[in-house]
Amino acid sequence: MIDPKILKAFKRIYPELTNPARKPIHWAVTGSLGMVLHGMTMEIHDIDIQTDKEGAYEIERRLVTSLVKLVHFKASEIVRSYFGVFEVEGIKIEVMGGLQHRSLDQSWLPPVQVELHKEWIDYEGMSIPVMSLTHEAEAYDLYRRTEKAQKIKEFIAKK
Repeated sequence: MIDPKILKAFKRIYPELTNPARKPIHWAVTGSLGMVLHGMTMEIHDIDIQTDKEGAYEIERRLVTSLVKLVHFKASEIVRSYFGVFEVEGIKIEVMGGLQHRSLDQSWLPPVQVELHKEWIDYEGMSIPVMSLTHEAEAYDLYRRTEKAQKIKEFIAKK
């Protein structure tokens, strides 16, 4: 079950992300909302969108009235991306474009190609691109969040 506040915010941005009259954006829901859309049970505190670099800047243009933090290159020890923050209906939306993980040998992996890892889930009349659970488990392993990765793998095994 998705919190009605989260769902309301997502329904506000969904038409902007899928507008057929505009340039297509390669995007997918990731994080807790994506996992819940796949059927997992967990709390959702925000909406995470994964895209490529160009998509991050295009989303920024489309959601400019909800902008909290401009899309900018942001890096940590284990992940880097073109990152922006928006707020819709009181819900934080984080956009990550061209996301790269640092591998265990400390080299940067190529940017995630969202198109290769997304699956489509129909929910509340929307056809939503969502990052696959297999990809999410791999990503959480790379984030060194092995407990979360293990929960995803266990969920996949039960399906």
